Amino acid sequence: MSDRDPQPVERQLPTEEARDLISLVREIAQREIAPRAAEEEDAGCFPREVFTLLSASGLLGLPYDAEYGGGEQPYEVYLQVLEELAAARLTVGLGVSVHTLASYALAAYGTKQQQVEHLSAILGGGLLGAYCLSEPASGSDAASLRTKAVRDGDGWVINGTKAWITHGGIADFYTVMARTGAEGSHGITAFLVPGDAEGLSAAVPEKKMGMKGSPTAQVHFDDVRVPDERRLGEEGQGFAIALSALDSGRLGIAACAVGLAQAALDEAVAYATGRQQFGHPIADFQGLRFMIADMATQIEAGRALYLAAARLRDAGRPFAKQAAMAKLHCTDTAMKVTTDAVQILGGYGYTADFPAERYMREAKVLQIVEGTNQIQRMVIARHVAGPESR
Repeated sequence: MSDRDPQPVERQLPTEEARDLISLVREIAQREIAPRAAEEEDAGCFPREVFTLLSASGLLGLPYDAEYGGGEQPYEVYLQVLEELAAARLTVGLGVSVHTLASYALAAYGTKQQQVEHLSAILGGGLLGAYCLSEPASGSDAASLRTKAVRDGDGWVINGTKAWITHGGIADFYTVMARTGAEGSHGITAFLVPGDAEGLSAAVPEKKMGMKGSPTAQVHFDDVRVPDERRLGEEGQGFAIALSALDSGRLGIAACAVGLAQAALDEAVAYATGRQQFGHPIADFQGLRFMIADMATQIEAGRALYLAAARLRDAGRPFAKQAAMAKLHCTDTAMKVTTDAVQILGGYGYTADFPAERYMREAKVLQIVEGTNQIQRMVIARHVAGPESR
């Protein structure tokens, strides 16, 4: 209803290379991602060709070493790339975040030989990854997982089921946490499992209220044999690896949430400045102006929070508390902003003719994935007030 185009986000970037990178991402987003987003999401189509393009463009390994095909970019740059991708289509932004999460164990804990053999293909060879921690009866209590890996000669045999796996059934590799020892967090080990491993299969993808283009499925391991050369880290180190990966992954979710919220704000402003009522654009009315001001402020606060956490990470300083805060604030903001965008569009906001309703449905999952926001509050409280006394 308006000829007003959204203004690109003004970004504070550390280098000219980073500015060129953001320009490349915006070009790809505008040309290859955004135009088909609504149609493909409605049809439940996963844009594999987009991920192939992102891989060829060097965008699937941005925070990792250049030696293996990574972009060697600081997290403060990588996360802003995610934000741009998520603003164009959350399936793509979140997919890149999940791939980065799945690559983490190999990049951070793999041996030199493992990295030489596998990391280049994962970061820039067109492969797509998935991260397997959650199970049907093990979600927030991840340390209670039941999938087992049993030693068999010079390898391992994995049996069990993982749940809520983004890219389940289409991934080329799975980073899998499996129990190799006693109950509890110290009996878990990480493995790099090929997507075509014999005995690995995926259930029919879940039917979801949003992000229909991103497959989420249970993944079954039935006597899946994995050589010991594909064990990542030491035996029993898997849970520590998983938690370390999630600290960084939560920043990815925060950035995606800000991108989605920004897209919703842009849509709301475009509508409000073009829609005429009582002889004026509805953006002239104070009630809506205050809503727009609050939406913009919440988004800027979220962006500042995730970038502050990223800069701590880049400096090698502890950032787990700030990552939890960023994930909590940014995803709650995305839910609030997308809901307000639907309200500003009125009846049109409730129809599929405009993207606001899709943004609202997609925002909900961000409050759940990679640690629910109730878990984030527990993490933050432990940092601030100490562990629970019970």
